[in-house]
Amino acid sequence: MEGIMKNERNLTMLVDFYELTMANGYLENGFENKEAVFDMFFRKIPDNGGFAIFAGLEQLVNYLRNLHFSDEDIQYLRGRNKFSEKFLQYLKNFEFKCDVWALKEGTPMFPGEPVVVIKGPIMQAQLIETMTLLTINHQSLVATKANRIVRAAGGRGIFEFGSRRAQSYDAAILGARAAYIGGCDATACAITDRDYKIKAVGTMAHSWVQMFDSEYEAFAEYARIYPDDCTLLIDTYNVLKSGLPNAIKVFNEVLLPMGYRPKGVRIDSGDLAYLSKKIRKILDESGFEDVKIVASNSLDEYIIRDLFIQGAKIDLFGVGENLITSKSDPVFGGVYKLAAVEKNGKLEPKIKVSESIEKITNPSFKMVYRLYDRENGKAMADYITLFDEKVDDTKPLTIFDPKSPWKKCTLENFVSKPILIKIFEKGKQVYSLPDIDEIKKYTKEQIDTLWDEVKRFENPHNYYVDLSQTLYNLKISMLNEINGAD
Repeated sequence: MEGIMKNERNLTMLVDFYELTMANGYLENGFENKEAVFDMFFRKIPDNGGFAIFAGLEQLVNYLRNLHFSDEDIQYLRGRNKFSEKFLQYLKNFEFKCDVWALKEGTPMFPGEPVVVIKGPIMQAQLIETMTLLTINHQSLVATKANRIVRAAGGRGIFEFGSRRAQSYDAAILGARAAYIGGCDATACAITDRDYKIKAVGTMAHSWVQMFDSEYEAFAEYARIYPDDCTLLIDTYNVLKSGLPNAIKVFNEVLLPMGYRPKGVRIDSGDLAYLSKKIRKILDESGFEDVKIVASNSLDEYIIRDLFIQGAKIDLFGVGENLITSKSDPVFGGVYKLAAVEKNGKLEPKIKVSESIEKITNPSFKMVYRLYDRENGKAMADYITLFDEKVDDTKPLTIFDPKSPWKKCTLENFVSKPILIKIFEKGKQVYSLPDIDEIKKYTKEQIDTLWDEVKRFENPHNYYVDLSQTLYNLKISMLNEINGAD
């Protein structure tokens, strides 16, 4: 896919300035070839949900493949009078040489576990922090919100309608992509259709209806131009007194004589539950049982759920600002932390300590395993280990809560699968990116492995993310050493 988001801009300089000053300092200290390991992980699931969805990997891969500093970049940095000529020459000849592991796009993920791991020269691993975070944070946020809305709809279609409320054109384009991964059926964003092959949909605005001398004429002309895909917006004036009667009249007088069936009617205001029930009854009585009712108007998962509690007869939803901005919880708090540094040819674990328990990092180079029940395929827990540890799933495994280690559970009859996949080896891409429909299908399959209790909107079950005994012992010993404990 060769869209404008991939090839027309070099985003190498989209860094926090401290990444450049630190890199220059590393070079001054002779650290240019010193290896380090960084983890990206997050601490809190948006909307207090039970899981999040990993998205944005394709854009991260394309960014890493295209890393280079232009002459203009070098000239700008030289003008800041902060960087050595040696460092500027290093950037001029920059070549990405890191190993990268990540979750597959569409994988459910949980707080505290690495979702992207970068291993390589510390100067390089440090420079990609900002783009790694913003790329994964944004699309994971939108994919997670979209999936909540899709699940609330209970199998009814969800269209992403948020472009005009997105926080920049990039957010509109890639937000629509993330929404599709999360389960939406289509988008209103035409450029996303062009670049990512996600179907763009849309019919008319109220301005179309207002342009004509009568509502009937507006509907009739639209039906004449688009007879094979005719959905009419019926709330410009009065839904039940004029909009719906005029739509039915056009269906009978224009579409049917042309040999076409209407597709739907859309309402964008008013009491959606009440109106949809009235509309459904009148459409059915008029012989249009197959015509869909489409609703929009500042919807989210809670409103959609409540509409069905009230008996709404809506078939499809257009969801805009609350989806594309994840308005109820608009920040995905992914962080990027140092986990290990090379010393004397070996990786030495590093840990960040904090007064807040949740901000104490897990040290060392790590792998994440997902443990599945052999009988029903349901995910039982995630298990973080040292990278070279193996999980023996032929015998029982006792796991424990690393924040409350006295809370233990013994798992039996399970299968373990590593969920971090190698994406780059020494800067060369070794993973083939799936197409968007494969990602969407994979997302649904993986969410189906989660228990319903984890998918609740309110008070979801806390999915276990536990440390291996070896990793836990390492963490405790490092904390004891830092605190001077015996």
